Amino acid sequence: MRTKNHIILAMMLIMLWIGSMPTASAQKLRKSHMRDSVTLTDVTITGKSKTQRLREGALTVNAVDIRSFAGSINNLNSIIDRTSGVKIREEGGLGSDFDLSINGMSGNAVRYFIDGIPLDVKGSGVTLANLPISMIDHIEIYKGVVPVWLSSDALGGAINIVTNQRKANYLDMSYGVGSFHTHKADLNAQYILPNRLIVRPTIGFNNSKNDYMMKGVELWDEDSRKYLPSNRKRFHDRYLSALGQVEVGVTDQSWTDEFFVNASYQLTNKELQTGQVQTRVIGMAERDTKAWSIGAHYQKRRFLTENLSAIFSFSHTWDHTIATDTAHRQYDWNGDYISSGHNEINGRNFQLRHIKRPTTVVRAELNYRLSDYHLLNFTYAMNRIGNNRWDEVDQEFTPANDVLAKHIIGLAYNQSLWQGRMYNTFFLKDYVNYLSVEQTDLAFLTNSRSVKGSNTKNSLGGGIGTRVEIMKALALKASYEHSTRLPLARELLGNGTTIYANLTLKPESSDNLNLGLFGTLRGGQHTLFYEVNGFLRYVDNYIQPQIAEKEGMMQYSNEPAIHIKGLEGEVRYDWNGRLQLTGNISWQDARNRLRYLDNGQQNATFNNRVPNRPWLFSSAELRYSLRDLLQKGDHLSLCADHQWVHWFFLSWEAYGSKSTKARIPTKNIVGANITYAWNHGRYGISLDCDNIFDATIYDNYKLQKPGRTLFAKFRLLLQ
Repeated sequence: MRTKNHIILAMMLIMLWIGSMPTASAQKLRKSHMRDSVTLTDVTITGKSKTQRLREGALTVNAVDIRSFAGSINNLNSIIDRTSGVKIREEGGLGSDFDLSINGMSGNAVRYFIDGIPLDVKGSGVTLANLPISMIDHIEIYKGVVPVWLSSDALGGAINIVTNQRKANYLDMSYGVGSFHTHKADLNAQYILPNRLIVRPTIGFNNSKNDYMMKGVELWDEDSRKYLPSNRKRFHDRYLSALGQVEVGVTDQSWTDEFFVNASYQLTNKELQTGQVQTRVIGMAERDTKAWSIGAHYQKRRFLTENLSAIFSFSHTWDHTIATDTAHRQYDWNGDYISSGHNEINGRNFQLRHIKRPTTVVRAELNYRLSDYHLLNFTYAMNRIGNNRWDEVDQEFTPANDVLAKHIIGLAYNQSLWQGRMYNTFFLKDYVNYLSVEQTDLAFLTNSRSVKGSNTKNSLGGGIGTRVEIMKALALKASYEHSTRLPLARELLGNGTTIYANLTLKPESSDNLNLGLFGTLRGGQHTLFYEVNGFLRYVDNYIQPQIAEKEGMMQYSNEPAIHIKGLEGEVRYDWNGRLQLTGNISWQDARNRLRYLDNGQQNATFNNRVPNRPWLFSSAELRYSLRDLLQKGDHLSLCADHQWVHWFFLSWEAYGSKSTKARIPTKNIVGANITYAWNHGRYGISLDCDNIFDATIYDNYKLQKPGRTLFAKFRLLLQ
């Protein structure tokens, strides 16, 4: 560890010395957009898109263009799941819980943002799966090392959703219908009033019965007097979500470059079909969430002084979830039931559980331009979430009001050298975590009595990143960060239904190292972009979900030492703007490196792969476009994609016999899409087919996903 720190310190000193050399030949950083000047990735390069420039920055980033394919995409999860190094494991159909991992790090180690603000401000029911597609321009996926301006304690990475920032009036709306009684509708618009006041309404609606066929579920057979595999439709898995939002503000004023206030309302109703294992069938329990939020955003170049710019934001969310589990029944996959004296979810007392989680987020960012190629960045973020719980029917449940607050302070120095061919960033972060605990129920499971009261903890982190262009077809990048991740509210405090609290969870800490090379080859009408990355993650107190199969419940716990190493590669080929071929492959080896337990005995899971985590997977996509096919201004797009995931163990491989252990089987699925747009993109229709060959797919915790799925979508774009 000491040697590694010496190497990192030496790298920082070398780059600082380079930065102090004369830089008269350095290209000026672009000044027209504060965010791009902070990250030093938006130097004007002819012929490169915004997402391509992000990929070629100092940090390891996947950048996914959404606006170009908004007419064919119906779910963000599906497109993110096909990017290199990223894997999403869903627990069922539309609206199901999912776990996202980046470079082998758990989904909860990944933070989600919308325009740099935590996605939580929209309400706990808002996820990647139900955001309106029409509001999104592109998505940035940061791996391992997260830029300071996101003001986050992300450990494994971060996903930043960047919304449309068009300067003119427009109306973008779509409606889609698909298998399993699925309906989705989006609306996103902007109207500029004569007095230059801007109004931006957004609406998103998702609804599905999720009544797909469950293959091979066990049912009791009276004739043979034993359980036999059978096929049955899901019968209690309806999902409904709706989001309404309006933003009102101005741009390009003497006192502000951008000022908007916003208000939103989100509701979710989710019928619960299973716990964390599909052998426990639920027939009546459900979860309802409603969230109101308000917020404001202010942005100004030349703030107080010529070289200072500023971004300030504030939001407050009232989030209320009700979990209802009061049925005196125990169901099977036939939909039959027997009377029961316990609830459905975990076999304990009946519950009508209320959880209010008011959330306040405050964020400030200051950027000071020392020169055209040197920049200082300061950020502060505060995220406070309450956990007010009570129950209307469970008399043994004790009401409580817990509080989890995080303060994150960041400082970065960024430089551009050698006519933009070299970029460096150096940064420090301070993490302050405040926890106040009142709950005492199920203390033997949640450890609540041992931490009752309040405490404050502090951690430091920091890192560096560099990118050097050797030639047009070859560039190198490297980045390192020592990071701390403070546990999420759902990890510490549970979710009131399927996840138990664990109040003694410790923050994760990790040393993350990335090293990659990339380049673009051009010849005539042919363009080839390639990227290869290697990474190391040394994680202490790794937060890992554990499943109690008997109850179907989940609880998070710490693994003392997890080491992750991996390689990933991606190629993108384009011919004449008509044919695009993309392929990637990822190998992620995450292993338990704790050799001895506290009692001195050998750890049985030493050097085992972390369970329930894909470790080898790939994807490929082929797209062909035809323009002016039937009329001038039309566009036909044909697309096929393939995903493959190697099988992996559900639990630690050291436990039990390998030949009989539960495995998540290999995933091998093919999809296709056809999209036709006409009248210069004003109208569009698309037909999407996922899992064409109707393969039986298992994913998170061996929960079965839908089979063949069809979805048709119509889009209207007026601008």
